[in-house]
Amino acid sequence: MTRIEQLISVYPELEVCAADIQAAFERLRECFAQGGKVLTCGNGGSAADAEHIVGELMKGYLLKRPIPDEMRTRLVSINPQDGDYLARQLQGGLPAISLVSQTSLLSAITNDTAADMVYAQQVYVYGRAGDALIGISTSGNARNVIHAMQVARALGLHTIGLTGPTGGALKPLCEVCIRVPAKSTSDIQERHLPIFHVLCAMLEEEFFV
Repeated sequence: MTRIEQLISVYPELEVCAADIQAAFERLRECFAQGGKVLTCGNGGSAADAEHIVGELMKGYLLKRPIPDEMRTRLVSINPQDGDYLARQLQGGLPAISLVSQTSLLSAITNDTAADMVYAQQVYVYGRAGDALIGISTSGNARNVIHAMQVARALGLHTIGLTGPTGGALKPLCEVCIRVPAKSTSDIQERHLPIFHVLCAMLEEEFFV
């Protein structure tokens, strides 16, 4: 049983999202395979989800991710004692940045520019063609996420949305929009979590098995 099939066995209503989850995985796999990074953003509970995704990508999630022997050797050559410790503690990761946690930067953009530019400004500076932006909005209408997606499209990033049933104004900006068929914000968010967990598990198995 695949990861997506396992997800559907627990949340049967998410069968309608299966093709989009697979498509999102393929975009993210392409991004990482080409040396790119993932940016994430959202508001409120979705901001917490944006942080959560980064936590699963940047270090071991379900698997151990030992560093390459070459890196171990280089660390030990610098300092045998610390090098061995570092080599045992470091883990392989998939580069990802949450755009929600830069407190000083967010407040500066809000004060000096506009509140709805807090994510767009970061995408403009961090983003490179081939990277990916995951924008999370239960309504699909969060203006700061929409502006981030618009900038991402202009820069040539892959654009992936996690939304509620309609996708809102975010949907046409996304290469892939995973639209959860639930009505309340809490129900949508409760299903976003297992969806991005599945994506993170699939990516980990792709790059670290």
